[in-house]
Amino acid sequence: MKFAICQELFVDWDWERQCRFIAETGYTGIEVAPFAIGDNALELSADVRRRLRAIASDCGLEIIGLHWLLAKTEGLHLTTADPAVRKRTAEYLIGLTDLCADLGGSVMVFGSPQQRNLEEGVDSDQAMANAAEVFNACMPRMAERGVTLCMEPLTTKETDFCNTCADAARLIEMVDHPNIALHQDVKAMLGEETPIPELVERFKSITRHFHVNDTNLLGPGMGETDYHPIVDALLRSGYDGWVSVEVFDYSPGAEEIARQSLDYMQRILDDVRA
Repeated sequence: MKFAICQELFVDWDWERQCRFIAETGYTGIEVAPFAIGDNALELSADVRRRLRAIASDCGLEIIGLHWLLAKTEGLHLTTADPAVRKRTAEYLIGLTDLCADLGGSVMVFGSPQQRNLEEGVDSDQAMANAAEVFNACMPRMAERGVTLCMEPLTTKETDFCNTCADAARLIEMVDHPNIALHQDVKAMLGEETPIPELVERFKSITRHFHVNDTNLLGPGMGETDYHPIVDALLRSGYDGWVSVEVFDYSPGAEEIARQSLDYMQRILDDVRA
């Protein structure tokens, strides 16, 4: 099991400091939020992209991919009825595909709740069709660059589109391409009626990426969720992708969150394997 952490946690840290600390803490992967590496990440030059990748590599880290894909953007939306907006959204995601691959990444997690919420007059079926159209437009470039788009179900507190693993599986089936898969997030799955170990087993064939956190918006081991059955289910399912820490409450401090989360996950992994 490979552990990574989402780097927007390290707000105001320069890239080299982030990479050095993350590696020294014991992670081997770093997951990037585009808004956290530039005001417009698509405008990062080839030289800058190479430098970011080289610094991470020199620290012993792999840049595993991108998430928060549409955060802090304007005029982009996944499920909109406006075909021009859908086209711009697909073009932006294609640009992120190149950024991801240039950095050495292979997964792009689509969360971005605000940019997928149902607009007035768009029902869930039409939203699914609109989203599938956007993603289909991205698949050729993703296949070319070796990047997989991972659809992330989110709770109804965050969005009214794609709230369950089954919803995401439906969208994945509609796109029907090897370069789209499921992303599972513990905080989101805790909002489903089905226990997380069952969700892991049920959707193991299409799951490509996994986030760990808790309902209190902190890292694993910093809330009430027991990870023993979750890690056991992942191991039993044969999951061999990244397990990446993603938090939303930074108040304990980046260092403390990073250390506690990894220590806990490693302890649980040792317990389950024992």
